[in-house]
Amino acid sequence: MIAHAAELYRFRALIWTLVLRDLRARYRGSLLGFLWSFLNPLLLMLVYVLVFSVYLRVPMHGYAVFLFSGLLPWLWFSSSLGHATGVIVGSGALVKRILFPAEILPLVSVLSNMVNMLLSLPLLFAFLLVFGIRPGPTLLFLPVLLGLQLSLTAGLALALAALNVHLRDVEQILANVLVLLFFLCPILYPVSTVPPTLTLGGLVTLPLRPLYFLNPVAGLVQSYQNIFYYGREPHWIHLGMATLSAVLAVLGGYWVFDRLRDSLAEEV
Repeated sequence: MIAHAAELYRFRALIWTLVLRDLRARYRGSLLGFLWSFLNPLLLMLVYVLVFSVYLRVPMHGYAVFLFSGLLPWLWFSSSLGHATGVIVGSGALVKRILFPAEILPLVSVLSNMVNMLLSLPLLFAFLLVFGIRPGPTLLFLPVLLGLQLSLTAGLALALAALNVHLRDVEQILANVLVLLFFLCPILYPVSTVPPTLTLGGLVTLPLRPLYFLNPVAGLVQSYQNIFYYGREPHWIHLGMATLSAVLAVLGGYWVFDRLRDSLAEEV
């Protein structure tokens, strides 16, 4: 694993070139170009704000900030996995080159979507100013959260990209899983609305909120909202769960990819 990490470092210039190529290709031919990296999350946020803040009247000051601070990391996560899962299948010519490390491709998908998120952060800071929410020293946790999410997403992307080469259903399954995960994260609603317990049939009582946060993405989303919207430090349990999940994702993703590496060129 260390040898492959060193190899990726040697290819860092190529990775950055492919990230830029991916970003240019995404907006090539569009009138607004890179402005879509701002407009896409902004328009999606406005739809949710209209539904939940105006129609359903969610009683939260600065709901747009709350929503946007959770939506941006979610879009990075979901878009990265969506793009990375099919990237090896769609790049057969590159994968079949002897000297080309195929793991670069899913990592490029993750990094290009990370750049999209970073480009959208000025919009979030603008919303903070509009709603009178002053960011504090808790913003120092932002690089930590970005690093944890990058590791978690990259590990999952490696595994999904390799598995999808052998089982093309992975892409379709992932799309449905991401829809479910979206509603199992505190993006549209605050965590306080999640009941502490859940009783099944009047017989079994489950600790719902602890089970809820077994989803590491939920903890990451809550952590982003803590530092941007609530102005408080991320909960150490959420950081611990995210760290453990990131380590397991990187190790597991690398293991899956390495096991399937030799057959990728044949299958694409």
